[in-house]
Amino acid sequence: MRGDVGERLYSAPPEGFVAARDEAVAEAKAAGDVDAAREIAKLRKPTVAAWLVNLLAIRRPDLMDELVELSQALRAAQRELKGAELRELSAQRRQAVAGLVTEARKLAIAADPGLSRAKLPLNEVEATLTAALSDADVAAQVRTGRLVRAAAYAGFGEVPRPQLRLVTAEEPVEERPAPRAEDRRAPLKRELAAARTAQKKAESDLERAVKAEGRGVDDLADIEAELAEVERRRAAAEEELSRRKLARKAAERAVAAARRHTGDVEGALEALDREHIGKAQSGG
Repeated sequence: MRGDVGERLYSAPPEGFVAARDEAVAEAKAAGDVDAAREIAKLRKPTVAAWLVNLLAIRRPDLMDELVELSQALRAAQRELKGAELRELSAQRRQAVAGLVTEARKLAIAADPGLSRAKLPLNEVEATLTAALSDADVAAQVRTGRLVRAAAYAGFGEVPRPQLRLVTAEEPVEERPAPRAEDRRAPLKRELAAARTAQKKAESDLERAVKAEGRGVDDLADIEAELAEVERRRAAAEEELSRRKLARKAAERAVAAARRHTGDVEGALEALDREHIGKAQSGG
């Protein structure tokens, strides 16, 4: 199957996926490419959330590459128990995921303007991107742009491994005993627990913010619809006012003509009266 066929199918809104897939199968058969037709027929329809993630992978691969790079840095920081670096990278992760969720919504509306008032499953998109940050296999699947369902990840990062201290034969181990690994891990465990608690709170705040943004978009769409109706009524009122102005001007012209006619008739009557009086006075 040619890559452009899969890209076309998985970047289009899901409601048209089956019809588009069947059409692509028919085209492949008509071209005599039976293997391609068989491969295309196996493609599965994506959920809306998976489609949104596919849009990111297909339309904005640059952003997805940045996400993968960030995930690698996060996993490395957690393996090496670098608390400060991990906190900084976690903040970057939250910003990156939030930005990608917003970008996914923009891409969806560009693909189908009718979705501007739809409630999109942005929480599932966020969960999938978070899973991609945490799991290299999920990240690889996301980058293909061929997801059929959203992904989720219960935890975050890999299980930390203790840092090992190299002891050489010349080092007096008896006089300088290395601290136990558990002693070194305890404060980091507490810091990690606090970081995860803060992460959950931040993710909860993000979820509420995404929902609030969605409500704001819906409110704006309603207002824009109301404005469109007001504009329609305004245009109709302007048209009616123009018609009435024309009618008023026509009435003014009719009145002026009637007045002139009345003046003419009155003048004619006055002339007849003067003629009649003149004849009476002359004894005629």
